[in-house]
Amino acid sequence: MKRRLAATLGIATAIALVVSVPPAGAAPAAPDRTAQTFQFPERYQKQIPLQKAASAVRNEIERGAYAGYAGVELAGDHVVLWWKGAVPATMTKIVAAARSFAPVTIGTAAHSLAELRAAGRSLSASHPGARVKYAVDGSKVVLGVAAPLKTAPKAGVPVAVEVTGAKVETSRRDDWAPWIGGADALIGNARCTGGFAVRNGANQKFLLLAGHCGDNGNQVRDGVGEVIGTFTGDNPTHDLGLVSTGSVDNQMYVGGLDSNAIINVDGWDWVFPGEYLCQSGGSSARDIGGPVCNLRVEKFNTDPGDAVEARQVDGQAAVRGGDSGGPVYSGSASGGAIAKGINCYTYVGNNTILGFQDFGTATRDYGIWIAD
Repeated sequence: MKRRLAATLGIATAIALVVSVPPAGAAPAAPDRTAQTFQFPERYQKQIPLQKAASAVRNEIERGAYAGYAGVELAGDHVVLWWKGAVPATMTKIVAAARSFAPVTIGTAAHSLAELRAAGRSLSASHPGARVKYAVDGSKVVLGVAAPLKTAPKAGVPVAVEVTGAKVETSRRDDWAPWIGGADALIGNARCTGGFAVRNGANQKFLLLAGHCGDNGNQVRDGVGEVIGTFTGDNPTHDLGLVSTGSVDNQMYVGGLDSNAIINVDGWDWVFPGEYLCQSGGSSARDIGGPVCNLRVEKFNTDPGDAVEARQVDGQAAVRGGDSGGPVYSGSASGGAIAKGINCYTYVGNNTILGFQDFGTATRDYGIWIAD
């Protein structure tokens, strides 16, 4: 039996499903599961030391309360930390240590992230349904709307209006326990893609999934009807959910529909503007025979959804219907994957944009990390 890839990104796809469930006690003859190494584009390899430097800074931001912080990004061959006002001595030391990985510069920000988020809350209240994003350099808030506005919005900071079109949510086939990322996750008549295999502090095992894929208590099956587990922990605000299951493995599919190609997931990390990512949704795997790469992170939302957006720089489709919940990742030095988030949405008429929820937010929400 092959692990067949049927995960589809962002848009939860309705399907007519005829399920043939194996008789009780029947166990599939699982082939040997040997992880490969993935050949990431050269630009990904060059970003690994930059990601390490940026992570050192980002981890300190997460630990402390820094009022002047605006953002951190990968800018070509170096990392930029954007800051409003004087940089505290503790952060100066962290930056000095981070420079052992890659060059780090400090840029002057007009506004802190806290100020942009406050402005974003005001814009969310006055423009329901709009996507509110911040510029990593602290210069402005970007308001993404489905149609042009009649009047310019005001929020106490500069506001750029971006007409993105309407948002649409995006949702591999025969998998088996221990379950891994990138396989079909069928909930009722909706098809999504299973995300990363994770565990919590109590060593309970889950697959991370997009929240819009199901409701708490729904049964989740693979592409041929075998039960994976139960949908739980629905978080509509962050569009996250979990599939409670007894057995998972820290691997994920990266090949086409009928491919058994898998790689190890070597951990997780924060997401940074300017870095390049891949996504391994099932529908995309069907259409192009593997993951979608060259996804450059552009924007972080400051609205309650707190999602991230990346653009496919070659003008290709970033996501397809049925990819929702699928893994978004970068490369590790060993040729495996670093978990960055899960697929959530794209825009009508502009599917070069991938909207995803970052793994750091999932960690905060559920107290989870990559299973080992």
